[in-house]
Amino acid sequence: NRSLAERIIERGALVSDYPLGTRPVAMNFPARNRLISGLSLGTLVVEAGERSGALITVDFALEQGRDVFAVPGHIFSRQSVGTHRLLRDGASLTTSAADILEGLNLTASAVQQMARAELPADPIESRLLDLLSYEPQHIDQIGRTAGMPAAQVAATLALLELKGLARQAGPMEYVRRH
Repeated sequence: NRSLAERIIERGALVSDYPLGTRPVAMNFPARNRLISGLSLGTLVVEAGERSGALITVDFALEQGRDVFAVPGHIFSRQSVGTHRLLRDGASLTTSAADILEGLNLTASAVQQMARAELPADPIESRLLDLLSYEPQHIDQIGRTAGMPAAQVAATLALLELKGLARQAGPMEYVRRH
């Protein structure tokens, strides 16, 4: 993650509770996630098992007065137990970027303008964008082609939607926007 940290420092700010050079260890992740949730308008949980660290981040987000969004998963998946509990407890049901924009009272065009102006596409976003076409593709196929886990594909596609570069074309299907 050193190269990522260096790119962040070049283009923005690197925020941490720990001094530079501190090795990433699991016990430090909650403090990092507290900062991330505090800097965010809301927290989206795509997949979380019963004891997922994402649930710790959600607790911080709620303490900080942030909105919490959750993507429902397969009812028999152990990796969906946490997200289903969040939905039961009041997290906003999220199946598209539009759900997040609506929940945060943002308009799509304003977010797209900000995203295009301020957020350069990272390599993962670029990779998925290159795989998208104007023909709908199921998220599972995109993930297989990219060789990426489903949760990472879903989160990245949501970011591409927010930036106006991709859109949902049907249940779990995505297309390139421009």
